[in-house]
Amino acid sequence: MKKIACTYEAGEIFQHFGHTSQFKIYEVSDGRITQAYVADTAGRGHGALAGLLKDMGVDVLICGGIGQGAKQALEEAGIQLYSGVTGDADSAAASLLRGTLVQNAEANCSHHGSHDNNGSHSCTDGHSHAHHCHSDNEASCKNHGCGGHN
Repeated sequence: MKKIACTYEAGEIFQHFGHTSQFKIYEVSDGRITQAYVADTAGRGHGALAGLLKDMGVDVLICGGIGQGAKQALEEAGIQLYSGVTGDADSAAASLLRGTLVQNAEANCSHHGSHDNNGSHSCTDGHSHAHHCHSDNEASCKNHGCGGHN
C-alpha cells in the first residue's frame, strides 16, 4: 500500500462518494503515514472519481456510502475499497494501517427504488442524498456510476 484516499470534508469522512469535492490523500511508507494532503476533485463525480484516484496512484479508498457503479469502477481501477466508514479521516487512515478499521458493508448508496419526487435517494446508512444523473440515456448514466434511472 502506497496511497490511501478518504472522501473528505472538514476533517471527517464525507458520506457520499459520488458527491465528494475533496479527498484526503495519505502517502504511506513502511506502514506509516509519511505525508498527507487534501486534493480537490475539480467537480468530477461518480465514476470519473475512480479514474482520478487511479491517476493519483491511490491503492485504497476509505469512504461512507457508495453506489454499485462506483464500486465497480474502483474495482476495475484496482483500488481496494473500505466503505461505510464514518468519523475522523485521519483516525480512519491510522486504523487501516493498524488493521483495525471497521467498515459497514451494508452502508452503500443505492440509486434504485427509494427516490422521492425531487430526485433524492436514501442510502442504507440512513442518509438521504440528492442525486441527479446528467444524462437521459440509461446506459450512459450507468457508465458514469449513477446506477441508472427507475
